[in-house]
Amino acid sequence: MRKSLFSFLATAAGSVALSIPTSPDALLQQRQSSSCENTPTSRNCWGDYSIDTNYYETTPDTRNIKEYWLSVEEGSCAPDGYQRRCMTFNGTIPGPTLIADWGDNLVIHVTNNMVNNGTSIHWHGLRQLNNTINDGVPGVSQCGIAPGQTQTYRMRVTQYGSTWYHSHFSLQYAEGLYGGMILRGPATANYDEDLGVLFLHDWPHVEAFALWDIARLGFPQTMHTGLINGTNTWDCSGSADPNCAGTGKKFETVFESGKKYLLRLINAGTDAVFQFSIDGHNLTVIAHDLVPIVPYTTDSVQITIGQRYDVIVEANADSGNYWIRGGWISNCAPNENPANITGIVRYDASSTTDPDSSSTVTASTSCLGEPLESAVPHLSLDVTNMGGGVVLEDLDFTFDPVGNPAVNYFHWTINTSSLRLDWGNPTLKQVFDGDSIFPTEYNVVSVNATGTDPEWAVLVIQDLSQLNLAHPIHMHGHDFWVLGMGSGTFDGNTAAFNMANPSRRDTAALPGNGYLAIAFQLDNPGAWLTHCHIAWHASQGLSLEFVENQAQIAADPTDRGVFDDICSSWSMFNPVFPQDDSGI
Repeated sequence: MRKSLFSFLATAAGSVALSIPTSPDALLQQRQSSSCENTPTSRNCWGDYSIDTNYYETTPDTRNIKEYWLSVEEGSCAPDGYQRRCMTFNGTIPGPTLIADWGDNLVIHVTNNMVNNGTSIHWHGLRQLNNTINDGVPGVSQCGIAPGQTQTYRMRVTQYGSTWYHSHFSLQYAEGLYGGMILRGPATANYDEDLGVLFLHDWPHVEAFALWDIARLGFPQTMHTGLINGTNTWDCSGSADPNCAGTGKKFETVFESGKKYLLRLINAGTDAVFQFSIDGHNLTVIAHDLVPIVPYTTDSVQITIGQRYDVIVEANADSGNYWIRGGWISNCAPNENPANITGIVRYDASSTTDPDSSSTVTASTSCLGEPLESAVPHLSLDVTNMGGGVVLEDLDFTFDPVGNPAVNYFHWTINTSSLRLDWGNPTLKQVFDGDSIFPTEYNVVSVNATGTDPEWAVLVIQDLSQLNLAHPIHMHGHDFWVLGMGSGTFDGNTAAFNMANPSRRDTAALPGNGYLAIAFQLDNPGAWLTHCHIAWHASQGLSLEFVENQAQIAADPTDRGVFDDICSSWSMFNPVFPQDDSGI
């Protein structure tokens, strides 16, 4: 087993904005007196609960089950009018939006209808409290789902807001294998209509697995274009390419003057940072990464891969047509058509003309997302009594040709190791078998609470690569508190950390040649990834695992039966495409 990443476990007393009654009778009385309906003029309400409820401690019990069926398929597609092979859920990019209420139970049946590929599905940003077995990462929390097999995922909706689900099996989500999740609950500002999820995604005209043949050498890949909610247009005029059909279309939505609309923005990119805006309109930001925040108004929102932002747009412009702009930031990654990642807002549903609007947004060159000072969580939770120790974990890279095509690629290393998993021997299987020493290439760090609640782990990632690339770091199983980030070398001064209700989310940017300091509570036993969400970097091993409170990791008997069946089926499957990357 790798040595522990953390030199301490510290006790902290979080400050909570809502005072929770300790008496069940008092709690019931409070709920009865405060119960109200979630309406366009009272979005802060949610029946017996509200935007002030501490959702880390309290979850409504709706006793409702929302059940969905997803088919993983591959075939021909042309989301921007250029024909190519892709992977889909139920034949569409993005896949169906899964909708549930705060406190519901989700039951999701995923069938692998591909012929030669395994898969697994991750429910991005869901805390999965005491439910690591349903996190959906092959080689960590499950085996791969073999062709023809169905896995049923079960989870409680303990959070609310906007998120997405996607394959965590190698580069599959870059092929279109993703979809939205709307978890309905209260909000920090009022709006009239919920327009649903709005995906931003970079898009190549060749398969990501073909690009991997070059990306594995460490070279950045230039995408051809990008998609908004799975669609765009590609200019095929004068092209002799038989795949260039020119059948694409722009994403469109219709506004009614005077109304306020909720948009749920999601960056599902392979290697992209977007600066989203709508010409002639401001955006009121009310949440990010399933964390409600104090609303703020801006003309654009910068979104790194894996992040989500809930924004309200008021239809207060002159009647007409306006460009929706994905806002590709070329300083972060190359794209052949960065200005063409657009959609359309229309005030007249019958209009078919292109907008003639112009952007007044100042283009950003940053790759770090929205400023930390803008992202103030509504529910105030501090990190206190953190203790006196912080361990730096160095991020670097290497390329060591060894003559084996399966491992002969550019490697990112973190905690001195590069992740490489076995889809048939997940970390949880080793835990269930009683192992406490894990393979070096699994990059496992064991963290254990000592019994005082709550306890915190602090991680500082230091980029030593000198490549000046920002990395969107995503943690599974937890929200984390962003204590600080900056350029250069972290000097060890923990007194400079922001521990008073800092930005709280599950994906944040590590600055190139800089550091990112985060804290998370040790309250969720399981095996959890922390990884860069740039798909190339994840495939190149930029990840580590936390095995948290191992003695407390358990599984519902039904879920354990599914786990064993999936692993048994995988053991009989011989993939036509053998693993040639980290596995995630």
